[in-house]
Amino acid sequence: MAIRLGCIADDFTGATDLANNLVRAGMRVVQLIDVPPAGTEGPVDADAVVIALKSRTTPAPEAVAASLRALEWLRSAGAEQIYFKYCSTFDSTQAGNIGPVTEALMDALGTDFTVATPAFPDNGRTVFKGHLFVGDVLLGDSGMRHHPLTPMTDSNLVSVLGAQTARPVGLIDHTVVAAGAGAIRERVDTLRKEGVGAAIVDAVSNDDLLRLGAAVKELPLVTAGSGLAIGLPANWGFEPSPAAARLPSPRGHQAIVSGSVSTATNGQVREFLHSGRPAFSVDPLRIAADDDVAGQALAFAAAHLAQGPVLVYSTEAPGAVKDVQGRLGVAEAGALVERTLARVAQGLVELGVRQLVVAGGETSGAVVQALGLTGLRIGPQIDPGVPWCAAALPGGDLLHITLKSGNFGGPDFFTASFAHLDRETA
Repeated sequence: MAIRLGCIADDFTGATDLANNLVRAGMRVVQLIDVPPAGTEGPVDADAVVIALKSRTTPAPEAVAASLRALEWLRSAGAEQIYFKYCSTFDSTQAGNIGPVTEALMDALGTDFTVATPAFPDNGRTVFKGHLFVGDVLLGDSGMRHHPLTPMTDSNLVSVLGAQTARPVGLIDHTVVAAGAGAIRERVDTLRKEGVGAAIVDAVSNDDLLRLGAAVKELPLVTAGSGLAIGLPANWGFEPSPAAARLPSPRGHQAIVSGSVSTATNGQVREFLHSGRPAFSVDPLRIAADDDVAGQALAFAAAHLAQGPVLVYSTEAPGAVKDVQGRLGVAEAGALVERTLARVAQGLVELGVRQLVVAGGETSGAVVQALGLTGLRIGPQIDPGVPWCAAALPGGDLLHITLKSGNFGGPDFFTASFAHLDRETA
């Protein structure tokens, strides 16, 4: 069976975010961790395949190469349309990787035009007049301006993407989108004639994304956050079905591993601490001093897992993060934390954890790779953009896992997620 939609996600939490929206819209989705070996392309028993890469913050040439490998696999599997998924906050450095990857995929597919919109209104991400809003504030005024790896200080997405591409970037604004799919297609035709290669698309509501989804049916490539996924499945006749999200019942201990420094995750950590539940703070400076921080975290967890979920976290306020980066360097500070939290996750599984919440895109990538997971079955949504998933551990045991983007989820996400899993699989 050929797949309808082939998706390339630039990090692991973004991949589950995208897969979640496709499942909710009725598609059967398989999420693969990195590009599978050649010769494993099919037949694939799914309507959509999402390949999760860890390419958001890698050097642009590496991100392009990985994305082209994913494209080759998806095309060999018969994908009819390609979806390049990035974060709903358009995370990128000035050099990419959104622009370079988009242009490489366009070249490989032989297409002269694509759309770009990170809009995800259900999570407060909207685009108006080409400017990205996070809740009620512009992207450049939000907590993303302090991101340690991809600080976002410019809210004008036409400007941001234009700085990363050789092709001119245009805009399909809200008046066109509100007029419907036909008007969007007419605007696309006009932009193409003007030599524009990519267009930022306004979207302030789910209805906007549904109209855009219908309008881009014939485009070989679309690029977006996960929001556009709600508007594509209907192009193949799919309708929402709760059966697509069912998972087996959970068992085993519960734990959270958090490496995100986002405002939302900081709040979730504070809420967990205020609840009086057990938590262990990972200090990058102690890791750099060769303390066995992972071993200490696991000893702490072993003493508390029987009483309920345990949190191991390295989340800090922006000022503290900058202080650590100043002492260790940006890349080294991040790598130290990722490696340590990945070791902690491995140890937690050895201690019997079978329900695991992971917060942060880079942390999720490190944890999934350390656990040897090769694919995820997408289950019920906890909060917009964040589903529970099920994965087979190398030994055969089933692990329920959720990979949460740092920016997503309500204040009580860490504890509410486990109760949600129990309800949805009862």
